[in-house]
Amino acid sequence: MKYLNKFVITTIIITLIVIACAKVPISGRRQVTLVPESELLSMSLVQYKSFLTENPPMSEQIEQTKQVKRVGNRIANAVERYLKKEGQSNRIKNFKWEFNLVNQDVVNAWCMPGGKVVVYKGILPVTQSDAGLAVVMGHEIAHAIARHGNERMSQGILAAAGGAAISAYMKDKPQETQALFLGAYGIGAGVGILAFGRNQESEADKLGMVFMAMAGYEPKEAIPFWERMKSAGGGGGVPEFLSTHPSHDTRIGRIQEWLPTAESYFTKED
Repeated sequence: MKYLNKFVITTIIITLIVIACAKVPISGRRQVTLVPESELLSMSLVQYKSFLTENPPMSEQIEQTKQVKRVGNRIANAVERYLKKEGQSNRIKNFKWEFNLVNQDVVNAWCMPGGKVVVYKGILPVTQSDAGLAVVMGHEIAHAIARHGNERMSQGILAAAGGAAISAYMKDKPQETQALFLGAYGIGAGVGILAFGRNQESEADKLGMVFMAMAGYEPKEAIPFWERMKSAGGGGGVPEFLSTHPSHDTRIGRIQEWLPTAESYFTKED
């Protein structure tokens, strides 16, 4: 009976994983996302409000804030059009895009489920322009569209819960679930620390370049941006934004390889 129960549990887990398999837009990579998106959207809203309470957004009247909202909305609108055309609008069902700039001299940005985006003031000297900012925001929006956070949480819960049901674990372990959420989306101690794996980071680079191209930003701007990011880590320091990313040279090499694909999506906007 003991071994039968283990067999049943294993079968259930495998079945859930097969059912949960989906393909990431554009890259076509198969992924496993076991956490209900409705749960993530709810947690995202709570955590986003909490973060902004502790880190108030900069005034609407500041030109830098207007830039963040302008670039973010332009990319979000382009992504929505693309997903609708491809019959994949369910990826952003119930998304309510929000773009905020916070007054912290940290070289970082992140995006929670539901399109909740934060850019730190410290990254703007590196972005330098709308196109440079589009590289960052395209990358972060790509994480949300590709559901990378759900993948990370699913992996964490499976490791922690063993044979327990995902829903039961989340209900019985709210603090642990919250910690997994914050870790998966890189939110902690008031400073974003990206926790995605390198494969997910590379995928976000590729999708981000495509998304910025769809919005009318030249994807080739990704190369000088990442070169500036490399310089921003001078003196042996590594910007928070790069903490789990591929090496500079590896990233730039891959971007050069992906550039023709990204450029094929380029749509010049007025």
